[in-house]
Amino acid sequence: MSAAPRFGSVQVGDELPVLELPPVSRTTLSYFAGASGDRNPIHLDIDYARSAGQPDVFVHGMFVMAGAGRLLSDWAGATSVRAFEARFLAITQLFERLRCTARVTGKTATADGGEVELAVEVRNEKDEPKLAGRAVVSLK
Repeated sequence: MSAAPRFGSVQVGDELPVLELPPVSRTTLSYFAGASGDRNPIHLDIDYARSAGQPDVFVHGMFVMAGAGRLLSDWAGATSVRAFEARFLAITQLFERLRCTARVTGKTATADGGEVELAVEVRNEKDEPKLAGRAVVSLK
C-alpha cells in the first residue's frame, strides 16, 4: 500500500486506482464463510442452492462489499474510512471477476485535513453492476 493521498491533492471527479479481484471460486467462498461466520448453505451447498431455485451456489453479498472496502482501505488506510454503505444490485455467480471502482464526488475541509465523499461501484467482467454505494474517508 502506498501512502494515503493528501486532502489538498484530491479533486472532485478523481478516480481511485481500480481493484480487480480474481475469479471467485468455491474455495474462496468456503474461506469467506469461515472467516465471516456466514455459513448459509446457499453459498456453500450446491444441492441446497438448487432446491432454492438457483443454478449453483453464489457469492456472499458481503464478500462483494468487502472487495469495495478493500479498495477504500488500500487507498486511504483502513482507519480513515468513516462511513461506507452499499446496495446490492445483482447476485454474483461463481467464477465472476469483480472490478471495484470509486470516484470522488465531494470534499469537506476540516481542521486537520478533510473528508472526501466517494461513489463506489463493483461490476463484473461483463460490466454488469453488482454493488453501488457511498463512502466517506478522512484525509490529512
